[in-house]
Amino acid sequence: QEQLSYEERECEGGRFAAVEVEGKPFDEASKEGVLKLLKYVGGSNDKGVGMGMTAPVSITAFPAEDGSLQQKVKVYLRIPNQFQASPPCPSDESIKIEERQALTIYSTQFGGYAKEVDYVNYAAKLKSALGSEATYRKDFYFCNGYDPPMKPYGRRNEVWFVK
Repeated sequence: QEQLSYEERECEGGRFAAVEVEGKPFDEASKEGVLKLLKYVGGSNDKGVGMGMTAPVSITAFPAEDGSLQQKVKVYLRIPNQFQASPPCPSDESIKIEERQALTIYSTQFGGYAKEVDYVNYAAKLKSALGSEATYRKDFYFCNGYDPPMKPYGRRNEVWFVK
């Protein structure tokens, strides 16, 4: 059993664009949510302004008792710094602007095109690496992607547990 490497670190707070997608499998729901947020930062807002991209895109996964993921996700994208003070209003009303506090997270990183099975797998590994000493939220965790879909190599994904 190889030892998983993980780190504890701070995640900045601020205003995030967030969208919930329910009733679809994780991968499908994630893709739908991510596309909505990309449209919003791409200019689909009341100012018609392209804001540029921030990373990562965070997908909140809600595990069931057996570790599998419920058919519900909430996708977050931090609003770029120059728009934090007054974020443009999303044209898509399913997108909400939310204030989020800074978080302390336990994070582990892996490569490739991440799918539900990868996130679930790494969440399980992170859980066993942390053991019973660490305290963190068990009702959800974050699945994070740092790269645009068209980047085939050197991709960075992370699973975050919130302390």
